[in-house]
Amino acid sequence: MKKTITAHDLQIGMYVVLPVSWFKHPFLTNEFVIKTQDQINTIIEYGIKEIDIDPGKGTPATDTEHISHGSEDRGSTPPKTWDPEKLIPPELREAIHDKTLAPEKKSRLVYHHSLQLMERLFEDPKTENIQEAKKGISEIVDLVISEDATAGQLLKITSYDFYTYTHSVNVGVLSILLCKALFKGSNAHDMHELGAGFFLHDIGKTRVDPAIINKPGKLTDEEMMKMRSHPYQGYKILSEANQLTEECKYIVMQHHEREDGTGYPRKLKGDEIHTYGRIGCIADVYDAITAERSYKQKIDTFHALKIMKEQLLHHFQPELFEKFVLLFANR
Repeated sequence: MKKTITAHDLQIGMYVVLPVSWFKHPFLTNEFVIKTQDQINTIIEYGIKEIDIDPGKGTPATDTEHISHGSEDRGSTPPKTWDPEKLIPPELREAIHDKTLAPEKKSRLVYHHSLQLMERLFEDPKTENIQEAKKGISEIVDLVISEDATAGQLLKITSYDFYTYTHSVNVGVLSILLCKALFKGSNAHDMHELGAGFFLHDIGKTRVDPAIINKPGKLTDEEMMKMRSHPYQGYKILSEANQLTEECKYIVMQHHEREDGTGYPRKLKGDEIHTYGRIGCIADVYDAITAERSYKQKIDTFHALKIMKEQLLHHFQPELFEKFVLLFANR
């Protein structure tokens, strides 16, 4: 016998029947047993206020996993420590390898659970977690390369918030899509390591004071100096984890370099910047412009690309920027 409760009263072990279509949530089905606190948080985040449960199909609560979210005050509780075996959400792999899912549904599932993967990594960026995260990133890359329809849908649904883990997924997806367009048919590029570099390009921010990362408005000169240390900090983190491949090195160290030499940390100019760094730069700037912040509204794709062309083109390699714009054609 089903009964209706509020989403905030959900508990692990309950069998739920979601009252909305699959398009409006990131789960594989509309009916399932709640296994983690993360699933409850997701239901609430998606605006589902009341939900049906079936007591006859529930199971005893056995998993009390708790996941903190970017919307909460991270300073109020200690960071979550993640077991590498639990770092990659099983729902991510299920979605990637499910050949029956429609591209729109698959893209939403993959994107949502990619955010979970990166949030967990940024909460606990130890060596084992970086190694495990790269396995999940490789599977995401394979999906983007092999499934054009799903990749196209991923381009449409990137989030506009600006948590570091959200930005990392957005830049990762955008950059791999651009690499796919640029390097199609070539065996000269390790797409898995490129994916790792793009998804992990900001991992150095885990060594920057969160108060600086999340500060609304302009940073002081001292704060800016600390913020601009994150490429080198990312280099150090990946080096210490023995995961600093050539691809990752170029991307992590050069994604803030600018074509005209005004970037950082080394003020590289023109061909001094590797193609991989140039790709990361374009994707990074685009996502920063479109993101919604406490001090600015989100900007749609058309206007973001217009700003990049009319005001910032001197920051980019022009031919690469043209290829980037073409990603959005007919989307």
